[in-house]
Amino acid sequence: MSVLLGISGVALLLIGLAFVPTLWELMQPVGEIVIPEPISYSMAEFNALGNPDAPVVIVEYSDFQCPYCRVFADETEPIIVQNHVETGEVYFVYRSMGNFMSDNIGRGKTESRDSAEAAYCAGDQGQYWEYKNILFANWEGGDVGSFTEKRLMAFAGILELDMDQFKECYESQKYRSLVQQDLTDGFRDGVNSTPSFLINGKLVVGAQPYAVFQQEIQAALATSEN
Repeated sequence: MSVLLGISGVALLLIGLAFVPTLWELMQPVGEIVIPEPISYSMAEFNALGNPDAPVVIVEYSDFQCPYCRVFADETEPIIVQNHVETGEVYFVYRSMGNFMSDNIGRGKTESRDSAEAAYCAGDQGQYWEYKNILFANWEGGDVGSFTEKRLMAFAGILELDMDQFKECYESQKYRSLVQQDLTDGFRDGVNSTPSFLINGKLVVGAQPYAVFQQEIQAALATSEN
């Protein structure tokens, strides 16, 4: 009888875990967090940088779990911001690709979507770009726990966001539909890999070196002047 009760107890525990898939994550420590060098962003408005009336608009479709997106963010984006956004030539918009990387990994997880939603929640408090940077600085691989809810909350704490506001935004899934719309619009615009960019509507694929973006920006500027 006691053996049957023991088996039943294990079965009930397994059933319970099936209905609480985040229980194991909630039991894990937050782990080490990398704090990136602070960057001052002029004319930042939610997920966009620069003058909305700039002659060139760059829309990036990205994923916080994408290694090449991280390369672009680390190596090329700062140069574009300094040389073209701050001069008034470029308006730069950062958009997610929904749950793109998680879905392609095929593990049934949602770290791509969750991190994108969290970044938009940080944007409500004027720190979208700072949160974006801390996400990339702390990514360690596809769906390996880099962006659990506990870590997303910890990132917000490090940035000294209003935690009640951030938590309410994230837990209410305020930006779930926007993140899904990002994905829909990305596919509409011909995006099938990240990062991809629309430069005045022209699709540029991949974490290209700065020289490629400079050439495309100059070409777009020349066209806008005609």
